[in-house]
Amino acid sequence: MPPADPGGLRRFAVRSANYVERRARTVQQRLLLTPMVLVDPAAEAAEVVVYFPETLARDYQLTQWLPVMEALARERPVACVLRSPDTYAALSASTSLPLALLRRYEDVMAYYERGRSKVVLYVNHGQLNFQSLTHRTALHVHLNHGESDKRSSFSNQAKAYDRVFVAGEIAERRYLDNLLEFEPRRLVRVGRPPLDFAPGPVLPPGPLPTVLYAPTWEGESADNDWSSVRRLGVPVVEQLLRLGTVRVLYKPHPRIAASSDPEVRTAHRTILRLLATASPGAGHAALDGDLLAVLAATDVLVADVSAAALDHLFLRPNRPVVLTDVRGDGRALQATTPLAAGTDVVHVGDVAALGALVTEQLASDPRRADRLAVRKAYFGDVAADGESTARFVAEVRRLCDLRDQLVAGRLQA
Repeated sequence: MPPADPGGLRRFAVRSANYVERRARTVQQRLLLTPMVLVDPAAEAAEVVVYFPETLARDYQLTQWLPVMEALARERPVACVLRSPDTYAALSASTSLPLALLRRYEDVMAYYERGRSKVVLYVNHGQLNFQSLTHRTALHVHLNHGESDKRSSFSNQAKAYDRVFVAGEIAERRYLDNLLEFEPRRLVRVGRPPLDFAPGPVLPPGPLPTVLYAPTWEGESADNDWSSVRRLGVPVVEQLLRLGTVRVLYKPHPRIAASSDPEVRTAHRTILRLLATASPGAGHAALDGDLLAVLAATDVLVADVSAAALDHLFLRPNRPVVLTDVRGDGRALQATTPLAAGTDVVHVGDVAALGALVTEQLASDPRRADRLAVRKAYFGDVAADGESTARFVAEVRRLCDLRDQLVAGRLQA
């Protein structure tokens, strides 16, 4: 807090201005030291390009797809086109794919013009995607970075792409039922390829069953906000700790800790404190890193309307899920997510019943048949054994061939 007297306020303002100026110079120097163009020679030969213009804060959107792209690269050349120096530096140490750092629009276009790209893949709806979409002699495919029932999963922006790869029937219906004039031919079912590469458990098994609380973030708008942290996070963790018969893990969405909502940040810090001061022998913990590695050891998941809940449904269909209802409107929840028809739900007004609900699930799993039926609606009969990746590779191969036919037809016309 700044001092209350006028002189102190002036000194505080000067110190703040100096700090901001120093930080700005540091960032500017880093940018000036990073070349505008850094292209691995192998990236010039790529037939498939993964275009990701985001900063490192959103790299979780891309990293889950990297093993899939590396599998695709065994069949045809693949490269990642990046626009952020920090993302480029991080990926240089984490993937075998050739990389191209192209910070300016004109450099992206020059790369496409001299290259051999046939298909360009996108894992989000970032605004800079539209610069890449001006590339006219490739087919453009939207993948998204997770399977979710949030409104952001069926944006009208999808109409900009030649194809939209989706998990299954429910994902198709999101587009066809919610967007006007969306063409069904754009939709291609591939399952969930990133989940074929889910890592093993990040924690060793313990003597107690594991309950994971994995809330999502609040999104950019109220209609996309299904985060339970603000209203349910603390009582959920309190109820689970009170059981004394489970190991409680907390794996929040990567953007929760830096949320702009003070209530979210306060609840997040309270949850961290609860876990840090709980019984040390039970193994309670808050975790960073890969959610999929945490799901691998989860016996019951408590989650929001989010990709976390559906990834768990795909990977661990024989393990119960508790879905949160932060709006206290069961009808709206049912309309938003078909998952609600196959799982138990904890509402804002009945969180005190969560402990008994989890105990029942661990003892008998009474919603198992319902959950398996919902899983089939989301993913069909696709198993997490490489089938999704095989479908993905086959569809990319088909699009590469289609692109060649279309380009040849234009040249002959």
